[in-house]
Formats: sequence, C-alpha cells, structure tokens
Amino acid sequence: MRRTPVPVAALTETVSDEWRKSSHSGPNGCIEYTELSARQRAIRDTKKRELGMIVFDSTSWRAFISGINTGVLRP
Repeated sequence: MRRTPVPVAALTETVSDEWRKSSHSGPNGCIEYTELSARQRAIRDTKKRELGMIVFDSTSWRAFISGINTGVLRP
C-alpha cells in the first residue's frame, strides 16, 4: 500500500514585511498572511504577533485554503 505524504506546517519566527489582512478576518479576530517565497506562505494572529507564525509549504497552503473555502475549517 502506498502512503500519501501529509502536508507540513511549522511554527516559526521568520520575519516578513509584506503582511496582508485576510478577507476572512472579522472584528474579533484578524489573521494576516504573507508569501515568504515561491514555495512558502505564512499566517499569524494580528493581536498576538509575538507568538510567531505558522509557515506552510505549497501543498499545505493549498489544503489550508481549500479547507477554509469548503467550510471544513471554520472559526
């Protein structure tokens, strides 16, 4: 049986200057996102930036966005 690789996300303190507010953010919660490289994206909590960010590889990012868009992941 062939195994399917699991998407990987990691918590990190990498710095980026080009953060954008997610259109899914509301008055009680704001998530920002940035493109770290052609193959990495990151999100962070605007109110708790000191906690760092979660970095996604390309596959994980697509799965994350798909989960939001289909309602699998919701606040």
